[in-house]
Amino acid sequence: MQRNKRNEPPAWNSEEKFLKIYLKGRPVPLCAPTNIEDEGPYDVKAPQDPPAQQLKLEWVYGYRGGDCMSNLYTIATGEVIYFSAAVVVLHNFAEQTQRHYTEHNNDVKSLAIHPDQVKVATGQVTGHEKKGKAHVRVWESINLTTLHVIGEGEFQRNVCCVSFSPVDGNNLLAVDESNEHILSVWDVSRDNKFSKITDCKSSNDPVTQCAFHPKEENQIVCCGKSQITFWTLEGERLSKKGGIFGKNEKPKSVHCFSFTENGDVVSGDSSGNIYVWEKGTNKISKAIPNAHDGDVFSICCSRDGTILSGGGTDRKIIQWDAEFNKTGIPVEFGAVRMISQKPDNMILVGTIRNCILQGNMDLNVSPVVEGHKEELWGLDVSPSQSQFLTCGYDKHVYLWDAQTRSVVWRKEISDPARCCCVHPSLPIAVVGLQTGKWLALDLNTQEIVAENSDGTDQRDCMQFSPDGKMLAVGGHDNCIFIYEVSDDGKGYQNVGTCSGHSSFVTHIDWSEDGEILRSNSGDYEVLYWYPKTCGQEIFRDAVRDRAWATQNCTLSFQSAGIWPIDADGTDVNNCAVSHDKKLLVSADDFGKVNLYAFPSIHPKATGNSYQGHSSHVTMAKFLCDDSRVISTGGKDETVMQWQVVAKLT
Repeated sequence: MQRNKRNEPPAWNSEEKFLKIYLKGRPVPLCAPTNIEDEGPYDVKAPQDPPAQQLKLEWVYGYRGGDCMSNLYTIATGEVIYFSAAVVVLHNFAEQTQRHYTEHNNDVKSLAIHPDQVKVATGQVTGHEKKGKAHVRVWESINLTTLHVIGEGEFQRNVCCVSFSPVDGNNLLAVDESNEHILSVWDVSRDNKFSKITDCKSSNDPVTQCAFHPKEENQIVCCGKSQITFWTLEGERLSKKGGIFGKNEKPKSVHCFSFTENGDVVSGDSSGNIYVWEKGTNKISKAIPNAHDGDVFSICCSRDGTILSGGGTDRKIIQWDAEFNKTGIPVEFGAVRMISQKPDNMILVGTIRNCILQGNMDLNVSPVVEGHKEELWGLDVSPSQSQFLTCGYDKHVYLWDAQTRSVVWRKEISDPARCCCVHPSLPIAVVGLQTGKWLALDLNTQEIVAENSDGTDQRDCMQFSPDGKMLAVGGHDNCIFIYEVSDDGKGYQNVGTCSGHSSFVTHIDWSEDGEILRSNSGDYEVLYWYPKTCGQEIFRDAVRDRAWATQNCTLSFQSAGIWPIDADGTDVNNCAVSHDKKLLVSADDFGKVNLYAFPSIHPKATGNSYQGHSSHVTMAKFLCDDSRVISTGGKDETVMQWQVVAKLT
């Protein structure tokens, strides 16, 4: 976005006791409590220290399978390695533990394992503004230390493919997703030193996979739209031969390939064909037309000589024996994006729905990692258990357990979801949709127990009153609709409409006594309401000393410190207070989760910031016991769980 640098400094009005901050050049008055200066003058320029507590990334829910391939492997430690958002996850399925490599500052897009099964190469994308430039990081998976940072400032867009040379791993190839898809080869044989050997134009069209040939020294195979190519590296020169399809169908795209034990290349394409390219040639020696109904997104050549292929449209994994007889199994949780084999001959399957499955061809495969597949905005936590609810544009609602780090249940709904809220005392949650509708769900049965519509505009925020007897629903129609809630949480009677905002309603808080609402809007207004009458309160003195049950509103005196001095009003997407009222967490547009002391009343407050998300962070909230923070990424489609710790060691 265009950063606004013309905000005036924050100003304090001692007589009327309000702080004025500026967002996109617009003044926003925030009323302070009456007793704010009882112990001395309020100093708008005073610093505010960060809290002693810090956040430690504990768990990543999700896997990037929607648009990435060749990103799911097993390493020497026995851990399964994959990525989501800006985090590379090292996951031990048996012990249900995760470790995380967090040195990237934007989306990870590619992954390769060194022949020693210890070193790893990961490539990232180029971001906007303060987000990082595309580069490759080579690192140790044992201690998570970085060995090389390659190509920062040289790659134009995204590093879409990486691969180590076979046997010694001394060379690393990378493909830049620029207009000419530059293929470069780097010498990474020396500790803390690297050099580029050569580079050249690869293709004007997208490249989906590129790798060193494991059986032929200095040979590289590359595939993508309208092509499969066979490269030879001779000194500092790269030369290539295009694959010859002959009488066989030339597909629109060759999606993937794998290498057999004898060195043949097996490819899968957009027409559902599987072709075998004989070692040392660029010609097809065996063709299996229409192996799948639709795209073949992954090929895995097993150690026993069988070949596994994963389909898109038919959502099948097919096993081919030496004679190319086949057996197949269906796959749930989306089309197959990636297949790899573990040392124990179990198979891993990454899907386009951002899930990872594990199993074998005899006993089928089952999910071990699940995630959302589109933009995430809805998050709320259980009031009494270590559980939380998420919803997003993929039309799915998930209930997660933070202790077992697993899915309790998932439910598909009719429309993309934007927000959600859990009832304070009943197993009921409400979910706001992009279509203007909102649903009430029974958390025990997953049954939709109520459905309402206040128009066709998107619902942006929902909040139950502290006693659960009322519900406020805000959205893109600039209104807040107030409902009475039945004793069982399944009936909703409209009380009235709070009208007065001149832009869409972004956040809502109830006072602890349930008598007052406060709300923020897209044009940085802070308004107050009497929900029982839907009347607006315009006098600051009537609201300044209210105790608030939640701290959803990013624009308030208690949350003034979460705003950068040069902020525009979209930089901070949400905030939330811990239940003990000591900590404040915020989610921003720069991929950061930020932790502040509460209340954060000084514009120059300092917080502790944490990266892991690669997109705007849409929500962050404390679990019921304040032991953890849950955050949701927008376009990175990832849920992260952070442990609140006294001090990181």
